Amino acid sequence: MKEISLNILDIAENSVKAGATLTEISVLEENDTITLVIKDNGSGMTDEVLKTVTNPFYTTRTTRKVGMGLPLLKLEAEMTEGSLTVESKHISEYPNNHGTVVTAVFYKNHIDCTPLGDVVSTMTTLIQGHPDIDFLFVHKTESVEVCLDTREIREVLEGVPLDTYEVIKWIKEFLNEQYIN
Repeated sequence: MKEISLNILDIAENSVKAGATLTEISVLEENDTITLVIKDNGSGMTDEVLKTVTNPFYTTRTTRKVGMGLPLLKLEAEMTEGSLTVESKHISEYPNNHGTVVTAVFYKNHIDCTPLGDVVSTMTTLIQGHPDIDFLFVHKTESVEVCLDTREIREVLEGVPLDTYEVIKWIKEFLNEQYIN
């Protein structure tokens, strides 16, 4: 993918498909690394699925025979001398503590490091497309910390759907303002 933000979108969509009610997305930029962590409380994966999840010829999709999300993320991280780890607890074995954690480390000074991209558009797209699911987004750099938690927004809005135009516009402006300050 051309931007890490597109990987975020793809992996977060997997969380939605796994029935997650909360997806936490963290981007930590420190020194020469970008660490991306996407954690959800979805149904998780069995050990058997977990062993094959980075194989592009494995997918749970019925519309095509290849799954490129995690394999591409792994390739992009490893091209920078970074890494990808996937941890998961399936709901059948962990009924009260299930979900998946995807962690990718990129070395941002490496010539093959993909740019972070437009995380503001990624987050607004996720929220607009899945207004009933909660997202926690945190992006920390040496100079800025951006945070958005849809659970806090829901409390203030008292029942107003997150996918209304005014709310999405506000979310986009709120995120952009945090990057400027």
